[in-house]
Amino acid sequence: MNHYESVFILNPVLSDDQVKETVTKIESFLTKNGAEIISVENWGLKKLAYPIQNKQSGFYNLIDFNAPPKIINILEIELKRDERIMRYLNVKLDKYATDWSIKRRERKTKKV
Repeated sequence: MNHYESVFILNPVLSDDQVKETVTKIESFLTKNGAEIISVENWGLKKLAYPIQNKQSGFYNLIDFNAPPKIINILEIELKRDERIMRYLNVKLDKYATDWSIKRRERKTKKV
């Protein structure tokens, strides 16, 4: 199993319930296909560097998970099909990035 991070930008016209529903849908898709979700972060509404689909902002979300490599292709197809997702990026983390991710999560929990 490899360690992955998936960041995706949701359409800014969605309500909070629709954003939560979309994130929950992706989480359940991952767990059904054998992934172990480590953390889910909602980064909130942020201004985009350039317009995407004539939108100036979007809801950013990050899912940190362990999964077999075959899931990523299926996940990307699922993300492309969802009209609420404007952009996404899936990254496989190496051991250094995994260590940094753990430190980042620990720092975030200390601030709260």
